[in-house]
Parts: sequence; C-alpha cells; structure tokens
Amino acid sequence: MNTILRKSVLGVAGLAFAGGVFAGPVAAHAADTTHAAKPVSVSVQGDKLIPHGVQGEQSRIDLNDEQTKSVKAIIAATKKAGMDERAAVVSIATALQESKLENLGHLGDRNDHDSQGLFQQRPSSGWGTVEQITDPEYSTTAFLKGLKQVDGWQDMPLTKAAQTVQVSAYPDHYAQWEQQAADLVAQHWNK
Repeated sequence: MNTILRKSVLGVAGLAFAGGVFAGPVAAHAADTTHAAKPVSVSVQGDKLIPHGVQGEQSRIDLNDEQTKSVKAIIAATKKAGMDERAAVVSIATALQESKLENLGHLGDRNDHDSQGLFQQRPSSGWGTVEQITDPEYSTTAFLKGLKQVDGWQDMPLTKAAQTVQVSAYPDHYAQWEQQAADLVAQHWNK
C-alpha cells in the first residue's frame, strides 16, 4: 500500500479514536492489510515465547524491509535492556498493533493526538520528546521500562501486559499479534 493511502487511513482511524481517549497512546490502525490466521504454536521455544498460547483469532501482515528493520531494532533494544524473548514478543506485538511496525512521524491533522513512533507514544504523556520516541531504540526502551513495572507481566496474557503499559482505548487488540510477534522473535533473536 502506498504511503499516502496508508497515512490517509491512519488519519481516519486516529480521528475515530480521538473522541474516546483521554490518556496514553492509542493504536494506529492501517488499512485492511491483515488476514486472520488460526492460532498455531511455536515449536521449540513455545513455552518462553507464548507461555499460555495465543488468545483469539490471529492477524498477520507481510513485512517490508523497513518493518523488518524495526523488528530487529526492538529485539536489539530488548537484549540491551537485559530482557528475554517474551519481552520482545510483547514489544513487537504492541508495535504491530500500534503502528504495523512503521516508525510513524506526526501525521498532521490526521494524527491521533500527538502519538508517534513504533509504539505511538505521546510526548504530552511523558514518553519523551518527538526525537526520542521516533528513535526505535529509545521508544522500545521506554516501553520496556513500563513493562518492567507491571508485576507479573511475564505470566499474564500478552494483551493485558501491553495494555497496562500503553493504556489503549482498545485493550484487547494486542492479542491478535502474538503469534506473528513470536514467529518474528524466533526468526530474528539469534541473528
């Protein structure tokens, strides 16, 4: 999908969310580039990546080079923070929901409040400056810092852990990305 169309779709979605959101980042939804996939489990690393199995129908998108670079940046920042593969799965699933792994800048009037970057973090909510939250390492580290403060995040459903950090108007939407996030971590963690 071309960038102009994607930004238009994100803008419409942002306007739709603006009325019901009072604080915290909100998911930026791209065009209908997802397709439902039946939940499947990751083989060898499944217990660590998806400790309780996935919740509900799963979505999946094909990634371009920019999105794959974002996955690798999230994994690198997770390792640098001394966190494990499960933290990377939660982070990637969150970024899939929030931005489809695209490091979004300000979309003008179509922007959801002042949300930007991979995690759609907001400077006005204390996530950092625009320059910081559009830096993949910084934004991932900021997300992980919030995740570390969630007691028992390792053992709770991914969508609950992500929602506790993100404070989204759509708290259950993170769950649909768990399988793809786990697959991406399994594919890129040891590279």
